[in-house]
Amino acid sequence: MAVFTSKHDRVGKDSGAGRRFGAAKVSSVTKMWAIHNDTMTYELLDQGFISIGWDEIGDLRNIGNSRDDIKASVSSAYPDIKPGAVPVWAGTLLRFRDGMQAGDIVVAPFKPDSTLNIGTITSDYYFESQADTHRHRRRIEWKKVGLSRTVFSQSALYEIGSVLTVFGVKRHHSEFLAALTSSTADPVVIARTVDAVSSPEDDVIDEPRAERVHRQTKDFVLEQLTRSISPREFEEFTAAVLRTLGYQARVTQYSADGGIDVIAHRDPLGVEPPLIKVQCKQRTSTVGAPEVGQLIGTLTSDELGLFVTLGTYSREALSIERQRRGLRLVGGEELVELVISNYEELSPTWRARIPLRKVYVVDESADL
Repeated sequence: MAVFTSKHDRVGKDSGAGRRFGAAKVSSVTKMWAIHNDTMTYELLDQGFISIGWDEIGDLRNIGNSRDDIKASVSSAYPDIKPGAVPVWAGTLLRFRDGMQAGDIVVAPFKPDSTLNIGTITSDYYFESQADTHRHRRRIEWKKVGLSRTVFSQSALYEIGSVLTVFGVKRHHSEFLAALTSSTADPVVIARTVDAVSSPEDDVIDEPRAERVHRQTKDFVLEQLTRSISPREFEEFTAAVLRTLGYQARVTQYSADGGIDVIAHRDPLGVEPPLIKVQCKQRTSTVGAPEVGQLIGTLTSDELGLFVTLGTYSREALSIERQRRGLRLVGGEELVELVISNYEELSPTWRARIPLRKVYVVDESADL
């Protein structure tokens, strides 16, 4: 499978930043887990739980305590499963039922916007029999939600990118704990706190499957856009990306622009409607409804609005997008995907600022 990858040997933040801030590495005996959930979305946050699938197995409390008991239940519920997958699935179920304990910390990548949520487990395992899916659950109190991936070192992101559904976080425990215990919601301040406890000794090379390489490349692009260009350059970059999509785009004057940073249109002269007004925010925090409303306030009846940010949008902001025609909200994850998909159409100047190249890597479907 061909994917783009960074030309650099190592991407992400400089692990030596901790020495600049002079902070000691955080240590704790509290267990920390990472969990992947590609099925559930905002209900995890609203209702305060974590969950895994394998619903056909039923309530895990009715199964014996040994790994062999779990393996037998997996084989019975899924008779067509590959033999090699049985112990892997059984291990996941055991970790979720028995390994996790109330008070343990959970790091949960959030698929809708590729942010990270961190919380503490508050209950024993339970089986939600009335749920449509993901009935194996535990209650959790979310402490930090919507954390940008740029807060953490690349090696920490690589560790929680494991192909397993539930697994212990070993090497970068201190980074995620620092983010959890930070007294602020400011991603820039949290990133500095995390930098202070990161260690170059934690950097290891992991299995280079396609999805991991692609995720690492997206993290690198987001990191470059966050830390290596100025707000003005971010506006110019947004215009450059729009040009790769077939639009004519120009940047407005930097000050007194009325909140509009880029003007885009389809016709060469820009005199035919619709005109697209673009607002750019080079930040990784959440954009709320009031800021989206300011963009809407600049639009006439025959103009379209585009908001571009490196962060995410609140649910209220996304609700406005669903209700209003001619409004489009592009977050950091989608912008990065646009960059990678149209990378070869970018100007040489921007490709030099974000150096990528195509490589072949092992596909996820490979049975290794």
